[in-house]
Amino acid sequence: MVGPGLALLPDTAADLPRAAVAPVPGTLVTVHPHAFVVLAADGRAVLVHLGIDTVQLRGEGFTVHAEVGAVLAVGDPVVSWSPHAVATGGRSALVPVIALDAGASAIDAAAEVGTRVEAGQSLFVWS
Repeated sequence: MVGPGLALLPDTAADLPRAAVAPVPGTLVTVHPHAFVVLAADGRAVLVHLGIDTVQLRGEGFTVHAEVGAVLAVGDPVVSWSPHAVATGGRSALVPVIALDAGASAIDAAAEVGTRVEAGQSLFVWS
């Protein structure tokens, strides 16, 4: 409905804070404790949503590190959260990363399904 993308499944075993980072260089145009959008210079935007149904937590367990309007580099921390706390609270810690307003065939995966990715690693590229 909002665009194609990939989803990350963070490690939920350890109760450690994790940083959700900027997936592209650009300007932070929307930030909530559970989700944020970065707009790249070319006008393409990427949504990162931390867990499923986490809006219901009303920010509890999330720490926002950047404000709307911040200029970000790939890998800059935007929000810290605990996937462990989300999972043990009965919600999914799955993290959708979405190319907003793109067509279904507009992206190609850059990371192999089922492999570990590191902060700042490309997940997909616009074709």
